Amino acid sequence: MDIVFAGTPDVAVPALEALAESEHRIRAVLTRPDAPVGRRRVLTPSPVKTRALELGLDVIEADRLRGEVIARLRELQVDAVAVVAYGAIAGPAALATARLGWFNLHFSLLPAYRGAAPVQRALIDGLDRSGVSVFRIDTGMDTGPVLRRRELDLGHPDVSSALEDYARRGAHELVAAFDDLAAGTAHETPQTGSSSHAEKITAADARLDLTAPVGRVIDRVRGTSPSPGPWVELDGKRTKLFGLSRAPEVTASAEAGTLTSWNGAPVLRCGDGWVHIAEIQPFGKPRMAAADFLHGHGDIRFDHHTDQGA
Repeated sequence: MDIVFAGTPDVAVPALEALAESEHRIRAVLTRPDAPVGRRRVLTPSPVKTRALELGLDVIEADRLRGEVIARLRELQVDAVAVVAYGAIAGPAALATARLGWFNLHFSLLPAYRGAAPVQRALIDGLDRSGVSVFRIDTGMDTGPVLRRRELDLGHPDVSSALEDYARRGAHELVAAFDDLAAGTAHETPQTGSSSHAEKITAADARLDLTAPVGRVIDRVRGTSPSPGPWVELDGKRTKLFGLSRAPEVTASAEAGTLTSWNGAPVLRCGDGWVHIAEIQPFGKPRMAAADFLHGHGDIRFDHHTDQGA
């Protein structure tokens, strides 16, 4: 088939590469415009744009699907559009530009975790299994019928490793779905069962409730690492924590939120046990080893925060 690929971040690159290596023909790549990155706000192309140019593909840049972009897509007269984390809503006019429609690779088993952050929310919720779905885009929020779905493990230590794994495995499912579309054998199944919404992760989502059980704390760490990164407050100021892991061997007693040392290693008390902590970044200061921080301050207790949504 003749297709357009629409995507923007790193997580979309494996699918672009897989489709470029398939029997389908990518007529153009649709991605969001160059954006400022870093403290110096250097204008930087999206990872998808960078890879598309390396592959010699035409690139269309747009943050909204309307006007000239719609006209350009119509001129291409493609059979279908493949979407992976493009970052803009395709309305009826855009969806009508491809003969067979637009199809999205989503990183959950729909209808669970519809929305912007399915993997992050699943990790925070403590799931050990999730998956990927390829579905037809309609005018709802991730509500269209599913062509392919694959259940996958979710035992990853953080969002980065989970998304890298799901992007790679999902790319194969997307190509298979397009192979089925080309052959006329694609089967579309309406979504059934309970739905849930995965809202975009904010800094507030990364705040740790140290009165919660260790398992819940670790789940929130996994779901917010490496970005925006787990944090707590010390004397009312945000303090970032890095390298948290379970410490079942620690038997000391202390109030939740206490940072101390056990056999020479920094440990942090949660509601029902302890976690190791590798590094810490106090507000306005550079990141440092947690052991060095303890040497300079002695035992401390972070401010209490209760996650009312837990």
